[in-house]
Amino acid sequence: MPKIALVQMVSSWDFEKNLISVEDLIRQAAKDDVAAIFLPENFFALANPDPFEIARAKIDKIGRRFIRQIAADVNCWIFAGTMPVTHREDGTEIKDGRVRAASFVVDLDGVEVARYDKIHMFDVVVDDNQKNYIESATFEPGGRIQAVETPFGKFGLTVCYDIRFPEVYRRLRALGVRSFTVPSAFTETTGRAHFEILMRARAIENFSFTIAACQGGEHDSGRRTYGNSMVVDPWGEIIARAGRGEQIIIADLDYERQDEMRNDMPVHKQERIS
Repeated sequence: MPKIALVQMVSSWDFEKNLISVEDLIRQAAKDDVAAIFLPENFFALANPDPFEIARAKIDKIGRRFIRQIAADVNCWIFAGTMPVTHREDGTEIKDGRVRAASFVVDLDGVEVARYDKIHMFDVVVDDNQKNYIESATFEPGGRIQAVETPFGKFGLTVCYDIRFPEVYRRLRALGVRSFTVPSAFTETTGRAHFEILMRARAIENFSFTIAACQGGEHDSGRRTYGNSMVVDPWGEIIARAGRGEQIIIADLDYERQDEMRNDMPVHKQERIS
């Protein structure tokens, strides 16, 4: 049973401030002898008004290198939430001033072994102090799903708003994943209403673990995020959960029990509509 750690943050839009915080939290989490550490969505620069400049000046030159170095230093895999980046997976530069929300997986040798670019953009109206969220104005959507094989299981990579689109999780389940990552920055309003329900639903539908490291608190941008980082097991039970504020939670992934559930109720073999 691999042990994992989820880091919940209340990120600033100031890169340097977040850099100090995430290093401290990663080093704390690594002390629990975990196989992997999971970070939240946009942990380096939440709601920064110029994500392209942050990506160009900070993430490309400092942020990605930092994650690689600290993964090797603490001898632990890191699922690095999302970071804004100026280039697509194929190396082409985004020309319209937008960025990609890229989720990198770094192994314990400090090598980037996978990357997923968030597909679904949070373009919605929410009954909170911000009201309008138009993520596609500053972020270009990705175009492909991504799974990654690790020594402790195969993971399907998703991000936050993706969780409202169950087809993504069906396709990843068909690739043989055991767990879904869902680094998130749910608003307080939508998180309170839907986050737990969606996390449990995606877990139950696919008899898979859902793993969400989240933003959780009141940010300097004025945004309020829900927190409640959690791990849900394949039966839909919450096996670890945070509240609000900076926290680290630990969970064990019981693959033997997961295999029993999948064998007893083989829904993935019984689907008749595709």
